[in-house]
Amino acid sequence: MPFDEKYFSTHTYANITFAKYSMYWWSNRFNAMLARRYGRKGARLLEVGSGMGHLVGSLEDTFETYGLDLNHWAVKQSKAVIHRTSLQTASAQELPFKDGVFNVVIIKHIVEHLPDPQKAINEIGRVTEKGGTLILATPNLDSLLKPWKGDKWIGYQDPTHISLKRPAEWFSLIEEAGFQIQRKFADGFWDVPYIPLIPKQIQKLTFGSLGGFQAITGWIFLPYRWGESILVIARKQ
Repeated sequence: MPFDEKYFSTHTYANITFAKYSMYWWSNRFNAMLARRYGRKGARLLEVGSGMGHLVGSLEDTFETYGLDLNHWAVKQSKAVIHRTSLQTASAQELPFKDGVFNVVIIKHIVEHLPDPQKAINEIGRVTEKGGTLILATPNLDSLLKPWKGDKWIGYQDPTHISLKRPAEWFSLIEEAGFQIQRKFADGFWDVPYIPLIPKQIQKLTFGSLGGFQAITGWIFLPYRWGESILVIARKQ
């Protein structure tokens, strides 16, 4: 399946709204908070798989921003929400940048789509400066509530998720690329419903409250099995 305009309205994107205060908006806001917390103000930041440009565009006030995506349509759409970000259409597995040029690299829900995610993570290691930060997110095969969903688990609903791995495998790939992991945590249980017959809104409040609190406050506290995505913050050695 090509990553084109249709992709952003199907599968896991089918029910996503890009509006302010949507789950998508809160997720981008949270990742932007992490970038500002761990990155160096004024330094170069790259988002690999920048999609519609909302996350990298929100960081233009803090960093010299760069965005990269394989989707020509998404890169074109990004131009409506960014002002100073340098955009390129290229593969995550062959980054068109020199060694050690970025202080922060964000790769959010991209590695699971790649035929060779190890190559992409190695490339990120190559372009990240010593002491720089990697922020990575991907579906969490060790999610505590994944067994409750079975084949309906969110990570299985996108046919382009061709490289799902257990968290321990991602940790190893990140370390092999020259990073030391600083934090590993989850984003909460938002893939409702988990229990039949109970209304989704009630389950959203019950199961999703901790992840929502973490996203709103920026306080990292959820163990890495307590969510549908695993997030990693790592420092280049």
